[in-house]
Amino acid sequence: MKQRSTFRAILGGLTTTALLAMGAVQAKDMAPEPIQPVPAAKVTHPAKVELGKKLFFDPRLSRSGFISCNSCHNLSMGGSDNLKTSIGDKWQKGPINSPTVLNSSLNLAQFWDGRAKDLREQAGGPIANPGEMAFTHDLAVDLLRSIPEYVSEFKKVFSTDKLSIDEVTLAIAAFEETLVTPDARFDQWLKGNKKALNAQELRGYQTFKASGCVACHNGVNVGGNSFQKMGIVEPYKTDNPAEGRAGVTGKDADRFNFKVPTLRNVALTYPYFHDGAADTLSEAVDTMGRLQLGKTFTPAENADIVAFLRTLTGKQPQLTLPILPPSSDQTPRPKPFE
Repeated sequence: MKQRSTFRAILGGLTTTALLAMGAVQAKDMAPEPIQPVPAAKVTHPAKVELGKKLFFDPRLSRSGFISCNSCHNLSMGGSDNLKTSIGDKWQKGPINSPTVLNSSLNLAQFWDGRAKDLREQAGGPIANPGEMAFTHDLAVDLLRSIPEYVSEFKKVFSTDKLSIDEVTLAIAAFEETLVTPDARFDQWLKGNKKALNAQELRGYQTFKASGCVACHNGVNVGGNSFQKMGIVEPYKTDNPAEGRAGVTGKDADRFNFKVPTLRNVALTYPYFHDGAADTLSEAVDTMGRLQLGKTFTPAENADIVAFLRTLTGKQPQLTLPILPPSSDQTPRPKPFE
């Protein structure tokens, strides 16, 4: 009783301003963070996922018989290839940096310019692109139909004798949807483990928020949920011909508007930007600060932000490499040198 009376006396002695200040502090402490944890993958159709995994790793879906989805989205390297631009059919230089496939199901659209609305639509693009896998959808489907084990597996998964590019892309998308990376140290911190981050990493996150980086890099994927202009405060100078959303919409106002890249696993997915111009995280942070925010980070601030970004590396997909079904005598052989 005495303790309660003492507490009331203390409250009674506080001014209205002080009480409001206490409430503001509590509200700030309870305010939701602009970033949310990555949820674990939920597999509802294991057989479809397994078929999609085989197709993801099968180089026979390319003209050369050498390039697979994993060539440019290497799951041993953060779901990218760590090249400025990818290498396509006949050693062609790709037009743009390969975005990571990890957590790509969390993006609002696919490709830097957002021309594919989802993973299913994206999966068919590289197969028929003459600068990438350089096949056609018809040739890819004919090849799969010539392999008895694939025919049986498609029938089992889709409960139909139909085998078209639709089933191919559905299976690949189902596999890619499982490529999420939960349980990053930052996610552990978000969930209440305050020992998951050290003092420098926490400073980096606070600087990341206070500087305005979270205006674009927010949500579960720390990006990937909007299109933004590259070079707001200062123009971005590059030799890369990519036009961004303008190439899709035809609107000049969309020129140099790109899908904001995810910062999940960003320590693994160098080099950075659509043209791969930034080799290191420090360089990328410096460039984005100046061009997007009009801010020059001090060396200490830069190091703090980089330390925070490294905490966004999540648990990588643990995969058993698929054993691909052998070609039959009727399966067309690759022609990599023609």
